[in-house]
Amino acid sequence: MAKSFVLLPIVVVMISSLVVVLARPATFQDDFQVTWSDNHLKQIEGGRAIQLILDQYAGCGFASKYKYLYGRVSMKIKLVAGDSAGTVTAFYMNSDTDNIRDELDFEFLGNRSGQPYTVQTNVYARGVGNREQRVNLWFDPSADYHLYSIMWNHDQVVFSVDDYPIRVYKNSEAKGIPFPKSQPMGVFSTLWEADDWATRGGLEKIDWSKAPFYAYYKDFDIEGCVVPGPSACANNPSNWWEGPSYKQLSAAQIAKYNWVKRNYMIYDYCTDKSRYPVAPPECAIGV
Repeated sequence: MAKSFVLLPIVVVMISSLVVVLARPATFQDDFQVTWSDNHLKQIEGGRAIQLILDQYAGCGFASKYKYLYGRVSMKIKLVAGDSAGTVTAFYMNSDTDNIRDELDFEFLGNRSGQPYTVQTNVYARGVGNREQRVNLWFDPSADYHLYSIMWNHDQVVFSVDDYPIRVYKNSEAKGIPFPKSQPMGVFSTLWEADDWATRGGLEKIDWSKAPFYAYYKDFDIEGCVVPGPSACANNPSNWWEGPSYKQLSAAQIAKYNWVKRNYMIYDYCTDKSRYPVAPPECAIGV
């Protein structure tokens, strides 16, 4: 019998007056749903992994059935191999609200063969976005699975690649800087064509003769407060992601973060004078 595709969403229960967050195993079908082109998404490896397909006719995507308010979401992804210019593989959280949205993005920008893969992160807080940073990955992300995670608590948002923090967005609301704090967000992933901007600003176009393009996902892990659910959960200081060690990066994490920034960051909106003659205020805040 094929093994089920195991995920770790969250069940929130009440014990006395304490809100507890518990992990439980579940299937892909129970906790995620295909949102776009279901004939372009397949379960593989006996149901242990998901394959997304992009061809001339369509891309595809899926999303969690539930939203979460604070916590951590992670997944292992193997990106499109070979000449992937013009493709975008995305993994992100989104409040799915029309006007004042919150969003936390990983976007993996395809490349010409032999060129490094670029990951773009972006943050939308209370409708304010255009906060892109780009990092060239220091390994071939199409050769094997790598772990990508977003940790979100009251103090900061941390984007990590294989436990290397590549971006930190601090909660600086006291200084008038928006921070995503009240809107629950779902978990989304897509594979799509964006050759008008994805690779070298749109100079490199997708080569459809190389299609179909494939991206692979496995080992989903979601730990957070389910919405709808007990309202006290999101503000419970006993949630592990609100613990003292998650309020800021450790010295070892700062060293990893600085190594990535020094060696692999290729774009930072904070230093783009053509877009921001005066850097946005969060740019002056350290990690």
